[in-house]
Amino acid sequence: MLPWLLIFSALGLLACGSPTIISRKEWGASSLTCRVPLSLPVDYLITEQLTRMQCHDQTTCSQRLRVLQSHSVYNKGWCDVAFNFLVGDDGNVYEGVGWHVQGLHAQGYNNVSLGIAFFGSKIGSSPSPAAVSAAEDLIFRAIQNGYLSPRYIQPLLLKEETCLIPQHSEMPRKVCPSIIPRSAWEARETHCPQMNLPAKFVIIIHTAGRSCNESVDCLVRVRDTQSFHIDNQDFCDIAYHFLVGQDGEVYEGVGWNIEGSHTYGYNDIAFGIAFMGNFVEKPPNAAALEAAQDLIRCAVAEGYLTPDYLLMGHSDVSNVLSPGQALYDIIKTWPHFKH
Repeated sequence: MLPWLLIFSALGLLACGSPTIISRKEWGASSLTCRVPLSLPVDYLITEQLTRMQCHDQTTCSQRLRVLQSHSVYNKGWCDVAFNFLVGDDGNVYEGVGWHVQGLHAQGYNNVSLGIAFFGSKIGSSPSPAAVSAAEDLIFRAIQNGYLSPRYIQPLLLKEETCLIPQHSEMPRKVCPSIIPRSAWEARETHCPQMNLPAKFVIIIHTAGRSCNESVDCLVRVRDTQSFHIDNQDFCDIAYHFLVGQDGEVYEGVGWNIEGSHTYGYNDIAFGIAFMGNFVEKPPNAAALEAAQDLIRCAVAEGYLTPDYLLMGHSDVSNVLSPGQALYDIIKTWPHFKH
């Protein structure tokens, strides 16, 4: 539990002003699908710190919030971001699900509380004075307008969320993994040739850049990869059909139906699956390896890949180090590897 902001006192809010609230439309939110109403005024206030999401201006905070919304919807299966409002170090308040809808910030409290998250803080640091002031103004407004009881209780400061890795249940495994769509990482619109399906090959690649262990970072990494491939490599889109992160998630690249740009001579007949990171010396973690194998099984089950497909490493068909020796040693043991 962090030492700051444990209790906001209503008595100290008498001189507060009106906060600047950035609406969902202003920060580019997807449509609100949460429907469970709050019975106002609520009696509790829940605050939380989301680390590694620091932002100091409206443009950056809005981008961070769009990524968080995508993560909440596509990775966790929620109807929206978990909080009623979020506060950035820029001193702005960002509308989450708003005043009238239940959040998903604290099990057992969602129907009787407002959830406020500080997403402008670095690890181990307190929110900026501007963020604290904005939160105080927001609470004052909540009391003044009848959203929050003047005698509200702030029972705890939730444990800081240092990791946005989705929790995997023990449900039986589906044939196909959950695939994070292009819309989640804000892909640029492109027009590339169609794939020749069903594909006959799977080529395993590594991106050779930094790996990502958290979904928020992976979403940014995929978007940056697309920009590099389009702007620097003159590709028509991101080169890979799918990308796999160390968070155990599969991210849609060009997808099943579009031709990739990963391997000359194979782009229209092979799916390029790229592990995000450099795996020359150390292989991907078990979650990433499992996700890639699930994706290949899915491709066969859904008819995108021939049942007698051949699996190859990038270095088998191109003069490159990809997918890295440590990863290559593993895929050599997978079914359908071309020896």
